[in-house]
Amino acid sequence: MIKRILFSLFFFFTCSIVAQNFDIDALKEINVERNKSLDPTFKLITNSNSYVNIGTPIVVFATGLIAKDSSLRMKGILIAESMFVSTLITTTMKYTIKRNRPFTTYDFIDKQATGGSPSFPSGHTSSAFSTATSLCIAFPKWYVIAPSFLWASSVGYSRMHLGVHYPSDVIVGALIGSGSAFLCNQVNKWVANDIRKKRKNAVKL
Repeated sequence: MIKRILFSLFFFFTCSIVAQNFDIDALKEINVERNKSLDPTFKLITNSNSYVNIGTPIVVFATGLIAKDSSLRMKGILIAESMFVSTLITTTMKYTIKRNRPFTTYDFIDKQATGGSPSFPSGHTSSAFSTATSLCIAFPKWYVIAPSFLWASSVGYSRMHLGVHYPSDVIVGALIGSGSAFLCNQVNKWVANDIRKKRKNAVKL
């Protein structure tokens, strides 16, 4: 039993060291060796995150109100719900794990954007992928899917390019964002089905 515990601990710490080495090596390539002429572009992309995340559900919901389309209103609610859940999970993980930002641990990382909260996972990336995924669930067309995920991926990459996140922060952030959207969509389906069943039973009575 003790041998198994010791082996598990050794395996865990070995994997952690390997992962950390990959993280900083990959970030070096992305940040230190970057094309600095692209900094303004990636700053614009990273700064677009809040506007897109807040604006998208508002526009979709407002359009549903104007058009008197309940389905469209529900899609706007889905996008907002997904972002809320994603933010809640991300913030909880950030302040539980408390990983330092790469620029505070390694002085050769060139910080070009704001980043004050703990590093893991990336909040920008999780919210971007939450919005992109829920938007694609709501409107499953190629002309929605392609630009949505291109934008979300660009936000994630911008966080590494600008030196404020490790690759693993971004990868996990993307998984949390997309997972939150799928989770909210599934919960909404369960709730809608439950309401329909109750209405049918009420009619029978």
